[in-house]
Amino acid sequence: MIAKPTLMPLLAALAGSMVLAAAPAAAQRLSKAETAMVRTVDADQDRSIALLEELVNQNSGTLNLAGVAKVGQRMRAELEALGFAVTWKPMDAVQRAGHLIAVHRGRPGTKRLLLIGHLDTVFEPDSPFQRFVRKGDLAEGPGVGDDKGGMVVIVAALRAMQAAGTLAPANIEIVLTGDEEKSGSPHSIARADLIAAGKRADVALDFEGLVRDDGRDMGSVARRSAIDWRITASGTTGHSSGIFGPGVGDGAIYELVRILAAFRTELPEPNLTFNTGVIAGGARASIDATGAAAAAGKPNIIPPVAIAVGDFRTLSPAQTARVRAKMEAIVAAHAPGTDARIEFGEGYPAMAPTEGNRALLAALNGVNRDLGLAEMPALDPLKRGAGDISFVAADVDSLAGLGPYSTGDHAPGEAVDLPSIARQAKRAAILMSRLSTERAR
Repeated sequence: MIAKPTLMPLLAALAGSMVLAAAPAAAQRLSKAETAMVRTVDADQDRSIALLEELVNQNSGTLNLAGVAKVGQRMRAELEALGFAVTWKPMDAVQRAGHLIAVHRGRPGTKRLLLIGHLDTVFEPDSPFQRFVRKGDLAEGPGVGDDKGGMVVIVAALRAMQAAGTLAPANIEIVLTGDEEKSGSPHSIARADLIAAGKRADVALDFEGLVRDDGRDMGSVARRSAIDWRITASGTTGHSSGIFGPGVGDGAIYELVRILAAFRTELPEPNLTFNTGVIAGGARASIDATGAAAAAGKPNIIPPVAIAVGDFRTLSPAQTARVRAKMEAIVAAHAPGTDARIEFGEGYPAMAPTEGNRALLAALNGVNRDLGLAEMPALDPLKRGAGDISFVAADVDSLAGLGPYSTGDHAPGEAVDLPSIARQAKRAAILMSRLSTERAR
């Protein structure tokens, strides 16, 4: 679930990838096994693209439960061939398809790695955007980057590790959720398996897309939360001539406007954004679960109801709690003759930028140096959206953005930079191989 720029930066980045490919061999300090991994990823690139095409051409919009399950079956075949024990966990209880969980047991006492991706896309079967189309080093298609490209990177990296002999001793668990784009509720059920996997792991690696900033590959050590809110204001109705008067007060719309204006002036702080997405008010007003609003009233009637929905995004659980308390206090300071309440959805938690996360990025930059690639700075968390890794980030050192580079995600024309699949697979294979030799916590 990533906000990405348009296609132009992707075209510019292709030129940058050629520069990276031309990095001097003298900068490389790879082991024999790591050199073998690089060769395997390059040799498998056509296979990786063919797998991506197959996955993309199977619709797996979140609510297409059968389609999500079919993508899961295809990924099961790939992972079982690599020696993973694969389980399908149905999610009927939350009206979703399910999750694919794959476990590879290696040498006891070494770090346990959790790899995270997702099977679903935002493109349901009624979307006109349904097929994989290759255009040289670019490919377009639904979920080609988010996150079917990420799953292909996982497979390419693991195949390289198997060929080099570094997969056998590795302890790896993979969770591919079937509802990342539209999570089932409650999260206590929908994310229970992912959260449990995070508690077992020493490292979590998320294979949603790589972000580039000014042409540079970036590392993601933090992701902000995404929490929905809904405000319902009420007031005493009557003829408009009595507005603000005794026994009548301000009406519901003025109360709602007061709240939103106070949000704008009192809430701002670093790393916080808050948005009002839909608003409705009048003699009658409603906003349904899809965001569709309806309202009716007259200019000479004081409105008895007003509703607004929106979201807010924070960088840490502490910031979430602080901002939520401020919002509740603002809502509670009612204008005369009115009432209001605010309700919060479950949302996605924050992935705070911890020292452990930064250490993982440092390890990835060690891989970059040995591959002759440029260092990856830490990405400003304002530049990417929420994701599943946030559900485990409180329990385990985490790093996001190990999938390929893509643009236009969540919209027709979503496009992936195909060479970035190989580059990300090399980074991931070497990073996972190195981490897998370290002692578990």
